[in-house]
Amino acid sequence: MTGKQNSDEQPFWKTKSLEEMSMDEWESLCDGCGRCCLHKLEDIDTGHVDYTNIACRLLDLGTCRCSEYPTRHALVSDCLELTPEAVRETAWLPSSCAYRMVNEGRDLAWWHPLVSGDPDTVHQAGVSVRGRALTAHRAGDEEDHIVDWPLAPVK
Repeated sequence: MTGKQNSDEQPFWKTKSLEEMSMDEWESLCDGCGRCCLHKLEDIDTGHVDYTNIACRLLDLGTCRCSEYPTRHALVSDCLELTPEAVRETAWLPSSCAYRMVNEGRDLAWWHPLVSGDPDTVHQAGVSVRGRALTAHRAGDEEDHIVDWPLAPVK
């Protein structure tokens, strides 16, 4: 599914709320950046969340897609099921996350595959974790891998 529409027709993400989207539309909103699949460290006292550059064991670091998407929740107990409610309640979603952007009334970025028509533009624009993340078995202590780029604004 692409976001390309007739010239007089608005793309679905501009006309529908997250709740109104079909499953195909919902799934197509994921740009494949992999940022939400990075390990995060939360301070229990303050609620502050730090990102690491350590990827979930199921994340394919080449494609930035889950290698076990249909069964991910059974395989990774803390894998977040992204729902409209979760989008509204999850403060650590990157500002570039399409689910967050649509929920906030913002348009998708030029590099989003629904806009560009090319799934590689998210990588070409430097938005994805490709080349920036590593697997947990190579990482060591998570505290040594705290990074700020996943939350940095993306143009």
